[in-house]
Amino acid sequence: MSRWAVVVAAGKGERAGLGGNKVFFPVGGRSVLARCLDAFERCGRFDGIALVLSEADEPAFAALSGREGPFPLVKAIARGGATRRDSVRNGLKALPEDCENVAIHDAARPFVPDAVIEATMESAERFGSGVICTPVVDTIKQIMPDGRVVSPERDSLRAVQTPQAFDYRKILAAHERALEEDLPVTDDAMLFEHYYGGVSLVTAEGAEANKKLTTKADFDALNAVGTPDFRVGQGYDVHRLVEGRKLILCGVDISWEKGLDGHSDADVAVHALMDALLGALGLGDIGRHFPDTDSAYRGADSMKLLDAVMGMVRERGYRVGNADVTIVAQRPKLAPYIEDMRANLARGLGVDVARVNVKATTTERLGFEGESLGISAQAVALLVK
Repeated sequence: MSRWAVVVAAGKGERAGLGGNKVFFPVGGRSVLARCLDAFERCGRFDGIALVLSEADEPAFAALSGREGPFPLVKAIARGGATRRDSVRNGLKALPEDCENVAIHDAARPFVPDAVIEATMESAERFGSGVICTPVVDTIKQIMPDGRVVSPERDSLRAVQTPQAFDYRKILAAHERALEEDLPVTDDAMLFEHYYGGVSLVTAEGAEANKKLTTKADFDALNAVGTPDFRVGQGYDVHRLVEGRKLILCGVDISWEKGLDGHSDADVAVHALMDALLGALGLGDIGRHFPDTDSAYRGADSMKLLDAVMGMVRERGYRVGNADVTIVAQRPKLAPYIEDMRANLARGLGVDVARVNVKATTTERLGFEGESLGISAQAVALLVK
């Protein structure tokens, strides 16, 4: 038994206001269309997919295949028509003659669960049709031709979605007749009802998640809430040890015979942490924002510079998830200062001290750190939208 799917992706998506076909835009780092095709591949029930695209979007799909593919189940490309009805008919015409059952699905529903696909196909194999639906939760008002407003009984109403599965020959014949008669329909179930007297409605677990992405707000909500935006940055800095300078690390004044040389207070640990934050934001490094050629930063308190970087973090809608700083120094011993360092950084980052780690290590007297010629630091920071 040959089973195929027709995935309709030929719309313009104008209501989404994204400047192009919405199915090529990402939700959580993967495009809507790729997620949709993933779902049909994952369920393992189909011999192939006919993907319906507008001519203008065919290069975009070729690029998507190279970037997010391959999509081995896509075995036919059909051209989109002037209406959705025309597009679906073109997709059906692209299927092989031995196709027995077909699922028709809108690419703008990328989160279709396996159970939904299974339920519609099983119904189509048994009864000739299977249309996924959900109960209506809002009260519906119907405006009659004479202007009266009536309220249908809510328990008898269902909202239909895609996929909608059918006996292939029946739904193709229905589309051919609809073309001849110019029958206006909004979905394939409506067309099947018109010619065959009704459809088999089915429910399945997870149908509520089978949301159609229609407006820009739908994309914004999913990218902001459904798939959190995490950013990770890594920072590194090194300063020479010299006499006649204070040694300041993580904003803590360390009592020792030497200090770090630099344009500011040369707090190497805070500088590494700032670079990690800027890296996570994609904003370069501290030299770009606080150049040592600018006299305004001569002798600057690095904790105040950290405040400025945190302003950039907040302006872009992020917060710190956690931070980890490693200080590499042979001398002095830093263990007595670690907890004060953590507390300082936690205040600067605006997080609980449990989200900040500071550790110190030596190089077993190897390298410039081991010879006490300088101190280096590394940092990693996680930002959460």
